[in-house]
Amino acid sequence: MHPRLHAALLLGTLVIAGCSSAASTDDLIGDLNSTDEEDRKNAVRLLADRKGDASKVVPALTQSLKDEHADIRRSAAIGLGYFGKEAALAMPELEALKEDPDARVREAAEVALSRIRK
Repeated sequence: MHPRLHAALLLGTLVIAGCSSAASTDDLIGDLNSTDEEDRKNAVRLLADRKGDASKVVPALTQSLKDEHADIRRSAAIGLGYFGKEAALAMPELEALKEDPDARVREAAEVALSRIRK
């Protein structure tokens, strides 16, 4: 078999295998309670794409606004902004983040609030 064809087939197999093992929304929400920062960060970022599950995701992301790690707070704020008006219940917590010690978190909160208010 030609090396390029072999590489293409291998890549295709890996892509298909990766797609079949996608975590459910509930699994990702569970990962927000992980003791591993990377698990929480990945979950927050993936949940931002679960707009069909807004009733579950928005409260979970809102809770993540209180995470001890700035990257997670920032990602949660950005994710909430993607939900627009559906994330209105997060507005008080986002308002509080306007006083966060991390400038990137403050900026993400401002952007999220502007998207929610549209």
